[in-house]
Amino acid sequence: MLAYAIKRTLFTLPIMLGVSLVCFALVHLAPGDPLVSVLPPDASQAIKEQMMALYGFDRPYHEQFARWLARVAQGDLGTSIRTGRPVSLEVGKAVGNTLMIATLATLIGFVLGTLFGFVAGYFRDSWLDKAASAAAVFGVSVPHYWLGMILVIIFAVQLGWLPPTGAGPGGSEAWVWDWVHVQHLILPAVTMSVIPMGIIARTVRALVAEILSQEFVAGLRAKGLSEFGVFRHVVKNAAPTALAVMGIQLGYLLGGSILIETVFSWPGSGLLLNDAIFQRDLPLLQGTILVLALFFVVLNLAVDVMQTTLDPRIQRA
Repeated sequence: MLAYAIKRTLFTLPIMLGVSLVCFALVHLAPGDPLVSVLPPDASQAIKEQMMALYGFDRPYHEQFARWLARVAQGDLGTSIRTGRPVSLEVGKAVGNTLMIATLATLIGFVLGTLFGFVAGYFRDSWLDKAASAAAVFGVSVPHYWLGMILVIIFAVQLGWLPPTGAGPGGSEAWVWDWVHVQHLILPAVTMSVIPMGIIARTVRALVAEILSQEFVAGLRAKGLSEFGVFRHVVKNAAPTALAVMGIQLGYLLGGSILIETVFSWPGSGLLLNDAIFQRDLPLLQGTILVLALFFVVLNLAVDVMQTTLDPRIQRA
């Protein structure tokens, strides 16, 4: 098991290098002036050249990439052009905020999706199957930013049960785990959970239906095993795939939360990425994309190792 984990870790190193190269290339190929947010419109050419030299934008792209990669290897993601603060501090705080709602949304989606999937798979072609499948299709199809606005109108504006926006009365800087702050998590987390809920539900339904149709299930029942015992075997066989889908969905939520965080004014990586794009803050944009991409790679590695722990057949294959 340890040898397999080490081998999979070594395989991720060239992937990380490729991700950093793609991240750097895409950011620098995008149109726009990276110094537009810090220089006045009437700045002289000499000042522009001085600022370009200060941030290293006057060097060839391959030299910029080599210097940036060397700093990244030391944990230095550069300095934000807009705020002048280290990018690592900006990204670390934002990713931490996004991780809170993404983890909660993934857990909600996994629990509901697994429940709907097992119900639909065990009671195929019944009204329970149709209801659970309809909920899954709704989760996959509904625009989550639209759903977020509807939830704000219902639960924040009309009922007044939950706060509409923000990360707490004191902001994300003063976050504490109490009910006052946790209330700000509920609406964005529920909104983000509908997509993974639908995907996991449809995946689990297909898995359960396939497993129940296999011969070993009929053999277990023929031997007199209780239905709960059969259920345990079904869960054991479906768990690796369901876990993989859950890990992938968590990675997607971390990188694809721009609209949700904009709707709820949540100070996470999506909102930070949105600001960096519109303000052409290259160091902040590069650092945010790189951290999210590397997190996705590491998350897939962790899921791969956990899958092997649950199902040793994957390692033998």
